[in-house]
Amino acid sequence: MPVEFLTDEQAEAYGRFSGEPTRPELERFFFLDDVDRGLIALRRTKHHQLGFALQMCTVRYVGLFLGEDPLDVPWSVVEHLAGQLGIEDASCVKRYTERRQTVYDHAWEIRDAYGYHAYEDHEMGWEFRAFLHGRAWTAHAEGPKALFDHAVGWLRRNRVLLPGVSVLAREVAEVRRIAENRLHTTVAKAARRANLSLAGDLVALLKTPEGKRYSYLKQLRQPPTRTMGTAMRNALQRVDEIAAYRLGRVKLNKVPPNRLASLARYGLGTKAAKLEWTSEPKRTAMLTAVMRHLEAKAIDDALDLFEILMATRLISTSKRATDKERLSTLPQLEKAARITARLSKVVIEELELLEETGCDPDRAALWRALEEIAPRAVLSSAAATVVSLVPEDDDSAEIAMRNALALGYNTVKPFLTLLGEPRRWGLRPGASGCWRG
Repeated sequence: MPVEFLTDEQAEAYGRFSGEPTRPELERFFFLDDVDRGLIALRRTKHHQLGFALQMCTVRYVGLFLGEDPLDVPWSVVEHLAGQLGIEDASCVKRYTERRQTVYDHAWEIRDAYGYHAYEDHEMGWEFRAFLHGRAWTAHAEGPKALFDHAVGWLRRNRVLLPGVSVLAREVAEVRRIAENRLHTTVAKAARRANLSLAGDLVALLKTPEGKRYSYLKQLRQPPTRTMGTAMRNALQRVDEIAAYRLGRVKLNKVPPNRLASLARYGLGTKAAKLEWTSEPKRTAMLTAVMRHLEAKAIDDALDLFEILMATRLISTSKRATDKERLSTLPQLEKAARITARLSKVVIEELELLEETGCDPDRAALWRALEEIAPRAVLSSAAATVVSLVPEDDDSAEIAMRNALALGYNTVKPFLTLLGEPRRWGLRPGASGCWRG
């Protein structure tokens, strides 16, 4: 294993055919255009033509010449090239390696004709390292293997012959180490520029207060676990305690956000004792990233808890109260509704009969029919009950809910008062008397 991030299988597959090329890969890397055919035609024998084509396409696909055995390729590749060249017997290529010097001469000719560069080329080496450093700085979350694969891709695209697997793996590891050091130095310097005492204050977070089991940092990492009013106060106190370090003053706009996030995740996953023994500037950088993360996280946790409290203590309670009130009037409403329904039916039947007969309405007869349902006073009372319990306004349920919410305001008033303190959110009073960030 050349470097710890590469497995033996990955190192073995480097710079070689790892399997049969797919159809799209055959069409892309093993297609012979007019320029290719012109160079191939300069070879006199069929096996030299096919061997030359094989080396030409192998370096396109793999990124280097197979010096030890240029015929160490899938047979489907040989047949694909032989078909394009009109060579019926593809097995003639086995004679290609009879003279080793010819193989080397062809590789140099292909390299010169298509502009391939050696890995040691100074100009291309500078461009490659600039790419590698830029990628390592901005895409740290990819990991070393991903960076290694991007390095191989860049070299192939730019026709730079791949070096040995150990050489490239060490290059990638070194670039990642430099990027890590740059990150730690940049963040630590920014923290010192913001406040010379900030580094010491952050290290103090790693101490375990007297009578406590955990470090102060671990206590600040603990989110609210209960949905109670005291938990809301504790959550806002946590916001205040983290905000006291004023990490917003640390200017880190030149550091990629994903690198800061990765550094914070690493710091959060490291025990306080190990962080305390970490060397500088890495320790200060990690603690700065952790506290910046916790600064935003504490505010999010407090707002999430407030949302839960509003839902459970106010909205759900008010909804239950209105539902309970409506359910308590349901028996009375049902009784009155049955009477008014029968009353309506009698009135409708009498009106339809009058329309059919054409007679004038007989009010006395109508009242007698209605009083067979219930006494006149009971009928009037039922109608009044329905009117009072079923308001004409379509938004009556919403109005009732709003009234219940207003009655429950005192329940959440302390939370609103705490949330309304501008200092907690890093705000400052503006010139006009309004609060602004």
